[in-house]
Amino acid sequence: MAFKVVFDAEKCQGYANCLIEAPEIWDFDENTDKAVLKQATLDDQLRARAEASMRGCPAGAIRIEDPDT
Repeated sequence: MAFKVVFDAEKCQGYANCLIEAPEIWDFDENTDKAVLKQATLDDQLRARAEASMRGCPAGAIRIEDPDT
């Protein structure tokens, strides 16, 4: 089952913890010093990595939504 990663770029402070936890999901824009979400809708095989990136974000810029949310 798919889930959605919601990223608030305005809250991002450029720590790149998300990229360290889940490089399959995140990239980093050197010009803005902010994370970039590669794809918002993901399948469950990346769920644990997405959750780790969410927990690792000190700015609270990442959340995960289930399809029925």
